[in-house]
Amino acid sequence: MIPVSFEFFPPNTPVGDAKLAQVVQDLAAVRPQYFSVTYGAGGATRDKTLATVQAIAAQGHEAAPHISCIGATREGVAATLATYRAQGIRRLVALRGDLPSGTATAGEFRYAAELVRFIRETQGEDWHIEVAAYPEYHPQQRYAAQDLRHFAAKMAAGASGAITQFFFNADAYFHFVDQARQLGVTQPIVPGIMPFHNYARIAQFAARDGIDIPRWVALKMEGYMDDAASIRAFGLEVIGGLCERLLAGGVPGLHFYTLNQSALALSLCERLGFVAGTPRAA
Repeated sequence: MIPVSFEFFPPNTPVGDAKLAQVVQDLAAVRPQYFSVTYGAGGATRDKTLATVQAIAAQGHEAAPHISCIGATREGVAATLATYRAQGIRRLVALRGDLPSGTATAGEFRYAAELVRFIRETQGEDWHIEVAAYPEYHPQQRYAAQDLRHFAAKMAAGASGAITQFFFNADAYFHFVDQARQLGVTQPIVPGIMPFHNYARIAQFAARDGIDIPRWVALKMEGYMDDAASIRAFGLEVIGGLCERLLAGGVPGLHFYTLNQSALALSLCERLGFVAGTPRAA
């Protein structure tokens, strides 16, 4: 079975913590390679990210905190890495990140490639570092070729692999991978999968990040109005089909954006045969 991973955000309340613990337990049935935990703009959730990672590790699973460099200093990043190292954490998702609202300085790093290089130069090779990839290109980048060069630079700086932004067009992913290979990228590029937890919310994310939702999907979703059962069934059909096409194309893994929910991710994994006792879909 190919590697599967799941992404969470740090809960803000004790109730959220308890809910996430159950979500982790539910998704453990898939035997994921790891769970990743996001990091707020400018490190705004650093303590919550660490606490969430520790809670996941306490349940016996590998956890990978996100770490962003915009607004950060080398000293601050080194301190964060030292904290993670003391906790036995050796997997990271290294991102450029966004400046928190009202912050004027970008800190001592401009790009994720600089962060990856700093980690390798100061920490050595015993970290597994994932970086971000954008099959439909970064929303702040005007030129696709320039975005590809930035991606290749992150990989050349020492990244172990990459996780893509979510997408709904498998051709965009395969084309991006082909283009990256032509630039010398050899590391695995794992597709990021976003189940349709809430269509309006996912459509908002997609519009913000320049991600194309196929017109036929959008029209059918909008036509279901408040029919939650039909939205769920159609969403599983669309994303399940996307995953099946990606698997047929030989992807190195699947990374699910869960929004701290287990039901849809688990249903998709059952459909794909990733849960013990379920047959792999043809």
